[in-house]
Amino acid sequence: MAYDLKGFKYDSTKFFCKCMKDQITELRVERANIIQAEAMARKKRPKLTSDGKLTILATDHPARRVTNVGDDQFCMANRLQYLGRVLRVIAAGEFDGVMGPTDIIEDLFIMNYLLRQAGGPSFLDNKVILGCMNRGGLAGTVWEMDDRMTSFTAESIARLGLDGAKIMFRLDPENPDSLATIDYCARAITEVNSYGLPTFVEALPVKKEGGRYRTLKDAKELARLAGVASALGDSSANLWLKLPYAENYEIVAESTTLPILMLGGEARGDPTPTLAEFAAGMKLGGNVRGALVGRNILYPGDDDPMAVASAVHKIVHEGYTAEQAVEYLMQVRGKDMDLLHRYLPCECVGCCESGGSSRCCG
Repeated sequence: MAYDLKGFKYDSTKFFCKCMKDQITELRVERANIIQAEAMARKKRPKLTSDGKLTILATDHPARRVTNVGDDQFCMANRLQYLGRVLRVIAAGEFDGVMGPTDIIEDLFIMNYLLRQAGGPSFLDNKVILGCMNRGGLAGTVWEMDDRMTSFTAESIARLGLDGAKIMFRLDPENPDSLATIDYCARAITEVNSYGLPTFVEALPVKKEGGRYRTLKDAKELARLAGVASALGDSSANLWLKLPYAENYEIVAESTTLPILMLGGEARGDPTPTLAEFAAGMKLGGNVRGALVGRNILYPGDDDPMAVASAVHKIVHEGYTAEQAVEYLMQVRGKDMDLLHRYLPCECVGCCESGGSSRCCG
């Protein structure tokens, strides 16, 4: 079945409105202690994955000063839209879990608390939640490659009962700051290992062009870097790798015994190429075990993030082809848009930019 929007245009504010965002801020001011309490109340999985595969939503881009989606340089800077899209995937979709820095993960705990207090279900129970650690290499700065640990620590990840950590290093052979970042990552892995938790390592070969770093999606370069990432820290027993899909991905898969999650890169506005790449990658079997993806899920043009995420989930866990995934995407887009509003009706008339539901906007 050919991909077709059929006139659909996703509006995030119909799912998550300004009043809900304001409630999060109110609790941050008045009752910030509920974050820890909600984290402790969460029901955790007995194992990281039930079938050896994972689909994780990445929400760490704004914390590195990365706010562009396509030509829109500030798209992800709008927290109402960004958090609404994250919630759309995690609260209404099938994805296994979410990865993010402190503010996003804690926003999710607060929203989960609000929903549960209103009689709704916990959308974080049995989800995999990963804390992002290094965000110091801010995009566009002179120190961008010196990517220090500026968000979660191993201790805070354990204290909140999260399921693991995520770190990243980019290798530019001509920039000595790459070595410093690799050292930060090795130390972080050792610290996370001391708590018996897994670390997901994103390793990217990069080259600076036109004043910004570009990821080299070359299978041989990725394979060489996978060898470096696999040997970081005092043990590789709990390491997973996050590596971008590339042509000849079998070369990447053959470079390590560690499990690999694919990433999708920058948003393209059309979800079908990403679905095709992930379907091709999963056919390799062995150690290609799923996807850890952000912008391609959250900003799929005019389509529904939940529907795209669910299609990826079907590819990873049920072996859907790209064509089957597209068909499934079109079947589920737009479903349960009132999920949050069923339990959290807004009291302010006209609060939603798009009109929302009658319960939301009076």
